[in-house]
Amino acid sequence: MTAFVRAPLVRATDVVVRFDDQAIVDGVSLDILAGEVLALVGPNGAGKSTLLAVLSGDLRPEHGLLWYGDRALEAIPHRERARIRSVLTQENRVSFSFTVEQVVEMGRSPWARHPERADDDVAIAEALLVTEVTHLAQRQFGSLSGGEKARVSLARVLTQRTQVVFLDEPTSALDLRHQEHVMRTARLMAEAGRAVVVVLHDLSLAGAYADRVALINRGRLCAVGSPHDVFTAERVGSVYGLEVDVFDRDGRIVVVPKFGQL
Repeated sequence: MTAFVRAPLVRATDVVVRFDDQAIVDGVSLDILAGEVLALVGPNGAGKSTLLAVLSGDLRPEHGLLWYGDRALEAIPHRERARIRSVLTQENRVSFSFTVEQVVEMGRSPWARHPERADDDVAIAEALLVTEVTHLAQRQFGSLSGGEKARVSLARVLTQRTQVVFLDEPTSALDLRHQEHVMRTARLMAEAGRAVVVVLHDLSLAGAYADRVALINRGRLCAVGSPHDVFTAERVGSVYGLEVDVFDRDGRIVVVPKFGQL
């Protein structure tokens, strides 16, 4: 979908995460490339969010190597990491009473005492505009609906202006229009040369907007490739435990469960 040379910005090799002696991520190796949207998909409990946390550096694996460019992740100081990658988690919580504008401004904190701090006002205004929350700027964050909080949290991430962006289920609280809007925003970031990694449950959204999908089940990587290659009826049916139909609608892969199975 993009014309960029897709060099690896992040490389994970043989990553293992265990909780209570159970492998949640089990020997996963994966590259994250510049100029692409990479969707992590799979059933509930497959290990998608745990893998995202490892890739972003928020969770240290029991085993495996993580590289950002030519540097080991563990050698990069936390403030510098925050200028390289940004993370949207599933929980949109703010502990104190802040306005929407103040929450979005928090995304600029890694750039304090840095020349790019001069871009704060522009970055904040652009992020509010892109996520369609400018009109909420002076509202208290706690007074917003779930969908509004999700869009404001995305704006905070966009304001950070990092080369790598991790989004954990960014569409789960959104209506149909804003789901599409978030994924179009992810595509635009990729087309500008950034790498976007997004956890999705909606396979059709992944099929429509991702350059590559990584299908995960029981902590293992089942397949990585284009949506056309990964989303076969046989493979999806085996992983999810139900029969599906897979359609190509003008280049968008649509996955639909067969009616009346449950």
